[in-house]
Amino acid sequence: MFGGVQVIAQIRSNQTVRVQKRAQPVADYFATHPGTPHTLRIRGGQEVVAIVGSARLDVCAHHTKRFVVALTYQGEDTYRSLIASDLTWRTRDIVQGQTLRWLVEVLIQDWKSYEGWSQLTKQPGAEGARKSVILSLLVDHALFFHPDQHAQLTHHLPASTVGSLRAHGQVACLVDVVEHLVSSEAPQEQLHRFTHAFHQVFACSHSTKHMIQRQLGRLEPTPSLKYRADEVMRNMPALST
Repeated sequence: MFGGVQVIAQIRSNQTVRVQKRAQPVADYFATHPGTPHTLRIRGGQEVVAIVGSARLDVCAHHTKRFVVALTYQGEDTYRSLIASDLTWRTRDIVQGQTLRWLVEVLIQDWKSYEGWSQLTKQPGAEGARKSVILSLLVDHALFFHPDQHAQLTHHLPASTVGSLRAHGQVACLVDVVEHLVSSEAPQEQLHRFTHAFHQVFACSHSTKHMIQRQLGRLEPTPSLKYRADEVMRNMPALST
């Protein structure tokens, strides 16, 4: 859709490619054309050794040639296949560029762990999920103005994660409370008020797994219905052998 832009994507192992006049799955091609070890830098940081093979092949579903790359990291048994639209890039640049993709898994983990989708959720269901998305985006945007985060971005340093900023905010609140209690004229009274408010917010909830004080009903046979059971048993058709 966009000219002059390199597009790197992943394709299935059974995607068909054409080699000369013969079509075959991309996995079969690289099974007979194994790659070689290469040292790659993941997201511009850690260096790893991977087995990389590549070829400019005609992808049948795309009706054009693509730069096809087969990649496997240490500990993996099968190749993953990548394709690139611009055939002028080097194999190493394509593989390292693919590691710079948007980490959607990390975003989802942040939503679940830190922004109300998991144990912290207060409103489950579809409506709660939509509100959590909106709230999480607002929170992420507001965290750009956190003093520590703003200092990192101003000095062109890596930004802090949502989880670490959340934990930092919790610790800061706890320190403020302790400082307020210690410096108050009546620390014992302030501590009592804080403890009372704390227990009101984090009150214990009754477990639904335990059946104590539940109305379980009458779970036993009814003598007056015994004749009905006997009649049903007598009128049962004989099973064919």
